[in-house]
Amino acid sequence: MNSMMAVIREQVSNFYLINRLSVYQVKSTNNNNYLGMVWEVLNPLFQMSIYWFVFGFGIRQGEPVDGIPFVLWMSAGLVVWFFFNPAVIQGSKSIYTRLSMVSKMNFPMSTIPSFVIMSVFYQHLILLGIYFAAVLMTGQGLSWHLIQLPYYMFALIILIFAISLITSTLSTIVRDVHKMLQSFIRMFLYLTPILWTIDSLPEFIQVGMKLNPLYYIVEGYRDALLGMGWVHQSLQYTLYYWVVVVLLLMIGSYLHMKFKSHFVDYI
Repeated sequence: MNSMMAVIREQVSNFYLINRLSVYQVKSTNNNNYLGMVWEVLNPLFQMSIYWFVFGFGIRQGEPVDGIPFVLWMSAGLVVWFFFNPAVIQGSKSIYTRLSMVSKMNFPMSTIPSFVIMSVFYQHLILLGIYFAAVLMTGQGLSWHLIQLPYYMFALIILIFAISLITSTLSTIVRDVHKMLQSFIRMFLYLTPILWTIDSLPEFIQVGMKLNPLYYIVEGYRDALLGMGWVHQSLQYTLYYWVVVVLLLMIGSYLHMKFKSHFVDYI
């Protein structure tokens, strides 16, 4: 618990630094591209169109989900995925790829995964803006459920940060962890009901899939963006989610604080 509180204090006291470094990260990543950050949006949009063609047009034959056009239902989940996936992958290698910088500068190492995650968050906000425009263009409209969105965005960022603290520490010690994570994270796209519904599955399998904390976020985004429900309607599931996230954050903080003084030994 002490390690977790120490990490949280480092994030709060260095919030301005995290924002500045995240902006620099975005600029440096897209510095050599003619279209710059436009590629950060075009790539997810291309993938969305392919997923819609295969799962929506091909497999479901355009059948809606609970009266909502499949493309909007699917895209709400993919908006989450296109933040979660790159943020976790980049967060896991955020420390060991910057060890030379860390050895020359004086700032808390726990802020490194934070500014990497925030650099991906900007793309997430742009995708959300495009999604809002698409919803309005289709006539679906937005509802008061949208006020839940900041909560789910915060919950998603904390989940990614907790995972990144664990994986960035382990990846610095054993590089193979990052490779294993890349293979494992690909399965999440299909193990989380982003592209398909779980209604036809047996009850016990549905319960098992809901143990995945990303399921809570994906369904929460759909509730907020498409007016499908309220967070207070699933208080037990919300409690479960935050218990899992806090446990992950405690583990990640402990590992980070225990090994951070030895990170430079792995240059």
